[in-house]
Amino acid sequence: MKPFRKPFFGDPLFPFEINHKNIKKQDNELPDHLHDRYELVYVYQGKGTFFIDNTWYEKKSGDLFIIPGNTIHHSLPDNDDPIVSSALYFAPTLLTTEPLDDSYSSLLCYDFARKKKSYRLELQDPLKSITEAALEDMVKEIEERRTGYHEAIRLITCQLLLQINRLILTENGNPNKSLRMAPSWMMEALEQIDEHPELDFSLSNLAEHANVSASHFSRVFRQLTTMNVSNYINAKRMIRAKEMLLQTEDNINVIAEHCGYDTPTHFYRVFKSLTGVTPSVYRKNAF
Repeated sequence: MKPFRKPFFGDPLFPFEINHKNIKKQDNELPDHLHDRYELVYVYQGKGTFFIDNTWYEKKSGDLFIIPGNTIHHSLPDNDDPIVSSALYFAPTLLTTEPLDDSYSSLLCYDFARKKKSYRLELQDPLKSITEAALEDMVKEIEERRTGYHEAIRLITCQLLLQINRLILTENGNPNKSLRMAPSWMMEALEQIDEHPELDFSLSNLAEHANVSASHFSRVFRQLTTMNVSNYINAKRMIRAKEMLLQTEDNINVIAEHCGYDTPTHFYRVFKSLTGVTPSVYRKNAF
């Protein structure tokens, strides 16, 4: 049977979700599935088995499973002793800041897991306590939504991955001294789109500027953003449009032009498809 591709429906510009301390039984688990996002699964209690990339793992308290994007997996909890676990899902773009140390990437543990085909860590204190506290802090940030909570979640995630990476390096040595999360040409492309979403970017001209093939550019772009180029650009344009609708009195036709849309009709159609309301209704409801 072909594996199910799990969808995500959250904010595409903040590709992060957490399912915290869920009770897992066999009848509410997905069959073989995969998804673009990277996943961490931490087990608090219970037992079962976890199928990841053609290997079965015992699943028990203190286990941490590191699952790279597009890895087939499914869980079989014990119905008599169900699993209680937290699952963290994120796209690599959540962590896209240039590292100060060229030899380090937050995604090192995922690269190691994929290369070694070893997806489970059996945590001991203090890393168990660190992991549980980090997950609690993420949930608190989401619930409270204080200023900067997106950045707080990113920093907590990076700090947790740093502790996991240090454990792997201590036990295995540096598996890849030159690992970088994203090539410099991709970081440059993302920065260009972020700064000027109104420009007429296309996959072909972005790939040409990066001096790589369109297929390679598309593959790396999707690995980092979980979106294709046009969807990512539209999402960035929507951020600008929402800001202009709320912070200026500009005519909506002017806003459409500033956001890179050839016609107001095109802008209205895209805005409503992504937000569920027209620009006029969005502006009216905000005040």
